[in-house]
Amino acid sequence: MATMIKCPSCSFEFPLEEALNDELKDTIEKEKADLRQKMAFHIQAKENEFKKQEAALQLQLLSKDKEIDEKLLIEKNKLQQELQASIRKSVTNDFENQLSLLKQADAEKDEKLKEAQRKELDYLQKEQALQIKEEELQLTLQRQLMAEREKLKEQLQKEEIEKTSIREQEFQLREKELLKQLDDQKKLAEEMKRKADQGSMQLQGEVQELLLEEILKSTFPYDTVSEVGKGVRGADCIQTVRNNFGVEAGKIIYESKRTKDFSNEWIEKLKSDMRILGADVAIIVTQTFPKDMDRFGEKDGVYICTFSEVRSVALLLRNGLLKIYDAKKSQDNKGDKMVMLYDYLTSNEFGEQWNAIREGFMNMKLSIQRERDTMEKLWKAREKQLEKVLLNAAHIKGSVEGIAGADAVNLSISDDEEPLLLD
Repeated sequence: MATMIKCPSCSFEFPLEEALNDELKDTIEKEKADLRQKMAFHIQAKENEFKKQEAALQLQLLSKDKEIDEKLLIEKNKLQQELQASIRKSVTNDFENQLSLLKQADAEKDEKLKEAQRKELDYLQKEQALQIKEEELQLTLQRQLMAEREKLKEQLQKEEIEKTSIREQEFQLREKELLKQLDDQKKLAEEMKRKADQGSMQLQGEVQELLLEEILKSTFPYDTVSEVGKGVRGADCIQTVRNNFGVEAGKIIYESKRTKDFSNEWIEKLKSDMRILGADVAIIVTQTFPKDMDRFGEKDGVYICTFSEVRSVALLLRNGLLKIYDAKKSQDNKGDKMVMLYDYLTSNEFGEQWNAIREGFMNMKLSIQRERDTMEKLWKAREKQLEKVLLNAAHIKGSVEGIAGADAVNLSISDDEEPLLLD
């Protein structure tokens, strides 16, 4: 229920809450001055009235004797003093009551202002604590993400180290196998040499043929190396070259000679054997070269090399045969490959595989778009919450400044204003 105040001059009543505004203190002082002025006017009016009454009594008592005049004068003065005292006391009491009510209202206003300031401070503290918690949560998530990345990186490095270790072990095993094969070949060569030194030239030639076959078989395990029996016309051994798919790509024939002099008849004979056997390359392995040659080379369509060079020469010529075969094969089937490629590109298999790739791409794209939409919704919601906070803060700021004045409290919270603080 509103507290009513009665005007001492006009007896007008009005609620106390309407009087509490920004200029409350000035209003109180103004009312005090007006009340003092009104009290002075009232006293002056009473004194004028008493003077009039006194003049009338003097006119009425002029006919009476002096003793009665003196008594009446005494009574009049006494009555005048009592009346003035009574009026002063009444006006003073009314003024003190009004002043007490105004002080009480001012105290209530100050208490409400302090309560509003406490609530605003609590709200700001809670908001700041919430912001700190959100920043801590983001920092924690970022640290967890970095830790997971480090774990994944360490795991990948560990797996890569394990793979490298496995490859190194396989390489070492392969190296040991090759070294073992080389030692075996050396031992076999030494044994054959020892036996050849002990036997005849024919035996030595046969040993070289066997050793040549062993070298070819061990070096090219996927090829077929076959020997030509004694008394049969032809080269000493034939190497059938095969590719990775086991398809025959060509033939190489070898003639092994271990004599002190080189004969040109060997070349013509080996060329004849090459035509009869359908071979692509012919190689003579000898310890002596023709007079016009001092190292590995080609003479009249036949390659000539030493026994120590035969492995490298065979590897070089074999790779050439494989490349020639691949080139011929690609040219022979060029039209068929184009048809096969066209059939594959227009087949249901290719269409299904491409649809699977497309579906995977679209699913990834939709997932990214959904994540983007979710984040945009979250941002919009936070913007609305922030607008609501700023709007309510502006209302509180306006209310507080309306009660206490713009200079009493600073409630700025936006970036372009001063930081929020309470005086």
